[in-house]
Amino acid sequence: MQTRATPATPSSLDRFNTAPADEAARTLLTCLGSHDWAHRLTAHRPYPDLPALLAAADEAAYDLTPTALTEALSAETQPALPAGTYAAAHTALSAAHAAYESRFGHVFVICLDGLKANEALDHVLAGIRSRLSNDPEEERPVAAEELRRLARMRLSNALRGAGNRATSH
Repeated sequence: MQTRATPATPSSLDRFNTAPADEAARTLLTCLGSHDWAHRLTAHRPYPDLPALLAAADEAAYDLTPTALTEALSAETQPALPAGTYAAAHTALSAAHAAYESRFGHVFVICLDGLKANEALDHVLAGIRSRLSNDPEEERPVAAEELRRLARMRLSNALRGAGNRATSH
């Protein structure tokens, strides 16, 4: 189930559009850790509305070079597990993350937008287990798509004033 993002307020989009380039790029880098992506979006300001910015962000994410994708993946971190997670789940997730990182050389990324908190852990575990069967050439575009989705969600949140970085897993 996808949730609909609250539209950016005109003032938040205006601030983004008129901010100094280095400030706008820093904001974008909290959404996706690729300098190429951030500079491309910064250079094409102003955006008339949030959907236009998100479309440009998607296009720039689709166009990431292998080097820019590697940079973005290396900027991702594993989040802390929610309080109250059972020790067995923590152990299973830690082992799955370690196996994934060993196989692919970067953290596992997955966008959990639209999932209920109580569904996230199962979704992450199933995703890691499923994607571990990919070879590196198959996994790279899957990880890139998850990064694109994360960046889109994070950018929407940043311009709504939420300012919190959505987590990767």
